[in-house]
Amino acid sequence: MQAANSDFSGERGVVDPAVLAPAAALFHGLSDPARLAILQHLTMGEHRVRDLTEHLGLAQSTVSAHLACLRDCGLVTSRPEGRASMFTLTTAPELLAVLATAEQLLASTGYAVELCPNYGIGATTTPDAEHLQPHQNLETAR
Repeated sequence: MQAANSDFSGERGVVDPAVLAPAAALFHGLSDPARLAILQHLTMGEHRVRDLTEHLGLAQSTVSAHLACLRDCGLVTSRPEGRASMFTLTTAPELLAVLATAEQLLASTGYAVELCPNYGIGATTTPDAEHLQPHQNLETAR
């Protein structure tokens, strides 16, 4: 995401959705709690898939699938070590800054995103655009 190519402030008028597509893809890559947990563990250093399955209590296939997603997003890399692969963050400082900013945003909004009928706690699937539910006024929902 290059600052020169993206304008989240709207100061330039209408924003081309194609300009925002890389940011949307990044946030989609971060949108699963298991992937966030994997990233948290990788902030402590390199891990093998086996280490992550033990720490997180997830199946090996689940961890491997999430690591593949994170690798495809450019957030993790791997290197062979014997018969195993060691996974590490590609850009730890930048990723930590994004996650810290997300925590600040959640705190400043009172975790209102949890109430989102489409993506919040209790939402069971990601809806198609034509099935998005209307949002309640957040003040009355609290």
